[in-house]
Amino acid sequence: QVQLVESGGGLVEAGGSLRLSCAASTRAFNTYSMGWFRQAPGKEREFVAIVGLSGGVTDSTNSVKGRFTISRFNANNTVSLQMNNMAPGDTAVYFCAARRGGLTRDVANWSYWGQGTQVTVSS
Repeated sequence: QVQLVESGGGLVEAGGSLRLSCAASTRAFNTYSMGWFRQAPGKEREFVAIVGLSGGVTDSTNSVKGRFTISRFNANNTVSLQMNNMAPGDTAVYFCAARRGGLTRDVANWSYWGQGTQVTVSS
């Protein structure tokens, strides 16, 4: 069982930056792939960015490429999402997720989820 706690959400103006963090309560953090997903009002949860076990392999959805960066820090069981040049379309609740096994963009294949943190981008 893995518990995930997100932090760092808030209100930012368009063009601004936010950094989300996720702390995982497991001694085997380096055996879990980690990811960030988001859910806007009235929409389904969607893939944002994911990172492999060592942090060397990442993947992100096209709409955030060049703006968002996912990183993991196995020494302190955390994963972050640095979000730059943000736009109103990035407004959503952002969720941290973990799974054993390889990377996948499929929301249904992620086993553990945090409670989510609200990110609002004003125009």
